[in-house]
Amino acid sequence: MRTNLTNLLVRGPNHTTAFLPDPDIEGLAETLVAFANADGGTLLVGITQGGELTGDVLAEDVEALLSRALGHCRPPVVTQWGQAELPQGLVVHISVPRSPELHSLADGRVLIRQGSENRPLGGDAIRQLAATKSSADFESEPVIGAKRADLQDDVIEEYMEKRAERGRRPISGTVDDHLASIGALTSDGTPTTSGLLLFGKRPQEYLPQSGVVFVRFVGSEPRGKDGMAGYGRRAELEGPLARLIEAAWNITWEEMRVGAVVIELKREEQPEYPGFAVREALVNAITHRDYRLSGRRVEIRMFEDRLEVISPGGLPGYITVDNIVDEHFSRNPRLVAGLFQWGYIEELGLGIDRMIEEMLQHGHPPPEFKATPYSFCVTLRNARERRPVPVWEHNMNERQMRALAHMQEFGRITNRDYREICPTVTPETLRLDLADLVRKGLLLKIGDKRGTYYIMK
Repeated sequence: MRTNLTNLLVRGPNHTTAFLPDPDIEGLAETLVAFANADGGTLLVGITQGGELTGDVLAEDVEALLSRALGHCRPPVVTQWGQAELPQGLVVHISVPRSPELHSLADGRVLIRQGSENRPLGGDAIRQLAATKSSADFESEPVIGAKRADLQDDVIEEYMEKRAERGRRPISGTVDDHLASIGALTSDGTPTTSGLLLFGKRPQEYLPQSGVVFVRFVGSEPRGKDGMAGYGRRAELEGPLARLIEAAWNITWEEMRVGAVVIELKREEQPEYPGFAVREALVNAITHRDYRLSGRRVEIRMFEDRLEVISPGGLPGYITVDNIVDEHFSRNPRLVAGLFQWGYIEELGLGIDRMIEEMLQHGHPPPEFKATPYSFCVTLRNARERRPVPVWEHNMNERQMRALAHMQEFGRITNRDYREICPTVTPETLRLDLADLVRKGLLLKIGDKRGTYYIMK
């Protein structure tokens, strides 16, 4: 726990961590509801937003405050609190698990955790979140007929090693104790849905919908040669999710064309699609699909002009195509947590915007997202645009040149970065500088509001 809390302090507030320097009943209740409605989280009490201990929060005061705050939550939120001695001092922490129920405050407000803020939801978003919450926690349900022997020991061992590396410490207790703690086994040792999907020898024997189908078509339509029914290659992939992701990546990579460009007299190979964008689309489809839907698997369709990755089940929670870059919600939090510890998901909630960035930086159109009530499709197009090289105009000011230099070094810039580079200039002037660079075609704006950043176009 001490190591985990230290890591939380280093990372700072985000969608699963909140710092409350001077907690009050209303603010605490809002954060409890926001975490319970999203992916859960940890509140560190008596910590400033910069990660410094205030030193004036007592555990007994937090306990009394928590009790009163829970009275403002409808229904009450499940919590667990404690304290830990860190080098900086004594830290009081409150853990909130993701809840299968929809929670609101006593005044009727429904909040969700977005980044480091608690954001209220409107009517349509509340109804969509409620529909997701009302379903049973399919991940934690025991799989009828499955036994502990159906789990693959070498896959479990690999996962445990990766998790220990990420946590930088060995995992205590038995393997089965740990599997039970992450929801992979029930108390009587029966594999759950998430346990079988992550570690099963043949998960598809019990969950046939959990496989992947890859199809390569010879043209731009789902037909074979000369317009007849058929395809160039078809493969059905099976196995636990980690193996499934690798198999999907390998076959897609094998079928991708590889071209070459000359950059500064050096020949560099360029695949048909940016590797990160493809891998992110595959990982998202396999991780976030609705595994309750039987009869349909994840589909990878490769055409002459595009790659389509289709995931069964609509977008989860309150996520829509319009807010998919800025918002985060996990339909399958145990699978997400498992694959995150494994290293397949590097940083939660940041994959979509980087996918867009990778496609644009390689000269492709941005990914296309299409959602229906029962499926979600990501389309990557392989047509590279021949863009004219932007002219560096003589009237570009020194601040803008410093912004571009920053991006050449770090790949992106935010308004906050720009203010640190030019601390004596007003925020409005800097905002106009960046808007001017966007207008000139030098920069591309990604995201919205506090999540906005800029990349070289």
